[in-house]
Amino acid sequence: MDILVPLLQLLVLLLTLPLHLMALLGCWQPLCKSYFPYLMAVLTPKSNRKMESKKRELFSQIKGLTGASGKVALLELGCGTGANFQFYPPGCRVTCLDPNPHFEKFLTKSMAENRHLQYERFVVAPGEDMRQLADGSMDVVVCTLVLCSVQSPRKVLQEVRRVLRPGGVLFFWEHVAEPYGSWAFMWQQVFEPTWKHIGDGCCLTRETWKDLENAQFSEIQMERQPPPLKWLPVGPHIMGKAVK
Repeated sequence: MDILVPLLQLLVLLLTLPLHLMALLGCWQPLCKSYFPYLMAVLTPKSNRKMESKKRELFSQIKGLTGASGKVALLELGCGTGANFQFYPPGCRVTCLDPNPHFEKFLTKSMAENRHLQYERFVVAPGEDMRQLADGSMDVVVCTLVLCSVQSPRKVLQEVRRVLRPGGVLFFWEHVAEPYGSWAFMWQQVFEPTWKHIGDGCCLTRETWKDLENAQFSEIQMERQPPPLKWLPVGPHIMGKAVK
């Protein structure tokens, strides 16, 4: 199986050679940043329909995490199109953060459709460097399908802990690697070099549960879910919360 992986990677690379050449020349990334929000606008509603009951169960816990203001200060990390807004309880003060400014018009649409929330601002920044947000300023951080594409999950989780108040909670939902040695994991390895370009840096083989376990949260609750869209090469999902 280990011998097959580089051979199949080479085959996929040859089949997608124009994409890799554009990436090598620096032409692909700007194009990807522009089209990716449109792709997410198509895929996330389908994913939400599959995961609606689980998301409602997870995010219903936000209601009891109000801060001194009487409202929940919530940071959505890698907010994308705002697909999670519908699941948040009324009265949350939502700050959105994403490194891709092209998501803003999709966020504006989602905000207009979810008037039960109070919107603070849209911060264009990577999760590894959230210096625009003060220490201990958030009651809740939400991170869904984000840690697969950041440069350093470890640094992102350090920043999450910094901006959370004591007792604040990170809610997460992330796709992770298939079991090591399985055929499914082999195909993830084969597709990953190409998938990173298609998915704006998305890695298929990350063991994100290890990053969460090593991030020094005081408590972690985690459950494993099958992938909602089986026709994509993404693997199983982990869902849960981590308390600072």
